[in-house]
Amino acid sequence: MNKHTDKKKMLIAGDIMLDIYHFGKVSRISPEAPVPVFLEEGDVRMSPGGAANVAVNVAAIGIEADIFSVTGDDSISGDLTGILKDHGIDTKYIASVSDRSTTGKTRYIAQNNQQILRVDSEDTDDVDIKTVKRQLDNIEKRIDDYGLFLISDYKKGLLTEEITQSLINIAAKHSIPVFVDAKDKNISKYRNATLLKPNRKELKEITDLPVGTVDEVSQASMRLCRDASVRYVLTTLGADGMLLVDKDKVICSVKSAAREVYDVTGAGDTSIAYLAAEVLFGNSMEDAVRTANIAAGIQVAKVGTSVVTPEEVRAAIEKSGMGKTVFTNGCFDIIHAGHVKYLREARKLGDRLVVGLNSDESVHRLKGDSRPVNPLKDRIDVLSAFEFVDEVIPFEEDTPYDLIKKVRPDILVKGGDYEIKDIVGADLVRSWGGEVRTIPFVEGKSTTAIIEKIGGTSND
Repeated sequence: MNKHTDKKKMLIAGDIMLDIYHFGKVSRISPEAPVPVFLEEGDVRMSPGGAANVAVNVAAIGIEADIFSVTGDDSISGDLTGILKDHGIDTKYIASVSDRSTTGKTRYIAQNNQQILRVDSEDTDDVDIKTVKRQLDNIEKRIDDYGLFLISDYKKGLLTEEITQSLINIAAKHSIPVFVDAKDKNISKYRNATLLKPNRKELKEITDLPVGTVDEVSQASMRLCRDASVRYVLTTLGADGMLLVDKDKVICSVKSAAREVYDVTGAGDTSIAYLAAEVLFGNSMEDAVRTANIAAGIQVAKVGTSVVTPEEVRAAIEKSGMGKTVFTNGCFDIIHAGHVKYLREARKLGDRLVVGLNSDESVHRLKGDSRPVNPLKDRIDVLSAFEFVDEVIPFEEDTPYDLIKKVRPDILVKGGDYEIKDIVGADLVRSWGGEVRTIPFVEGKSTTAIIEKIGGTSND
């Protein structure tokens, strides 16, 4: 996580809510009805949820945050805004509406962090833009304060198409990126945002396309990118990690960083907070995705919505070995035993293996019109399935030189048929103190030999 001193504020816009946790135990069934008896023990905990949870995570990262939202005129509203202020978040753009209920979610948690019951209070009626017109005008007056807008849509009524498009248009006039945590099937309200972030379930609901496999997710994500006229779609996949695409291709695929999952509540909020923060700090989208993935892995190991601190993320990065990154590249067209051994050995050199993968057009130029045999999306699926491959990043160029600049690996690896001096990117890696290594190939194993053998058989 590289912080820049010239960072601006972030505007968080969306549905805010209060998460309330009652802790206790269950040891018997009620004699009145076949339901568990919850014996409350300990203090009640209150945490900001929804867009408010995004905001406190952004603030914890070290970025000033203003929040645009609505609440009711009730006690929950006072508790929620008080918590936000305690975190240093400016609440001047929150409109209080007298005939509206603030969204609250009350959870009862028994032993072993088992959630017994959730009780919701909310008002999901659409908010009239006139209700927040003054707040929107004031945001535009102070637009120079902001470096990024983050829209967190929980479909609780604030983010109507009119209000959402007003925010996007304000940002667009001043070349400010807009990241959206998207849940609504009405994607026209998100049009012209910079990035949409659905999870797998939301992607299916929004696109009505299958999302069972990583390939299906990539196709649905690219379709959403085109239909919504956005630059990127980042789909979070739970145990399968995250997938970043533009309208034409997969940009990167990362595996989940979670080791233990206690509660997925707030994981999406945490991931988009870190994603947006990293971009605001000036880091690449690929690096931002990696950091967001680590942060989400920390969140799901906690109970309920809570702040993930930069210190936790840095510690997780070091523990996961992201500080010792191994990079290799290739076409990996028809995976064979030689590839498997080579990649497994490459992973042993460090703690995280990133594979740069030639795009289809790049393979055409390098190998001829008959290649690749397997298209890019299939090659990504196969490589991602290996437990020793942590990330796959396609590249369009003939060499991975520019990609190596972005990844900044500690160790660059190629096959044993290369001389160190001839390995693309060796100069870069050595310039920042990294190593360049070679691994012997398995003799007699090659994609070309396999294709020739198949061709010979077919002519018999």
